Amino acid sequence: MLVSIRDCRHSKKDRQWIQDVYGEYIDSLADLNTGLFSVIGADNPREDEIFANWFSNDHAHPLLILKGPEPVGFALVTRPRIPTAGELASDYRMSEFFVRKQHRRVGMGRDAATLIFDRFAGSWQIVEYLRNPGAVAFWRQVVADYCGGSYTERSRHGEVQQRFQSRPSALR
Repeated sequence: MLVSIRDCRHSKKDRQWIQDVYGEYIDSLADLNTGLFSVIGADNPREDEIFANWFSNDHAHPLLILKGPEPVGFALVTRPRIPTAGELASDYRMSEFFVRKQHRRVGMGRDAATLIFDRFAGSWQIVEYLRNPGAVAFWRQVVADYCGGSYTERSRHGEVQQRFQSRPSALR
């Protein structure tokens, strides 16, 4: 299985694909009953604002996850501008990450995450909600494997946060 990532900031076709499956992503988050995602949906005008920010913000990198030529997911890497009080600054944050259900549990998400980390070398922050045990387990495993266990993790305010350094694949 050949997994790749593609910048999609300037592709109307890729942007449309993400917009078409975004409801599927939100539905999977709404199933967690966190109370955080019910305000965004197919009929919500905020979606236009969300996508406008993704595709025009210089601090955002929307990416398509591909299996061969077929899109199977998306990611949004952001560059945080100001760290939260008491937090260390990070170069990158995995703001959104989604692989369609039919393509999960076969290593595609892990492979895509590795490609993303290698591409955006620097200090990373990944945050998951404790109410999403699947995401917590996924990111713990992916990050631990990627950096050989050399990462920090903390839980607070209902979130789990991993921090680590990534390097281009040639330097790992």
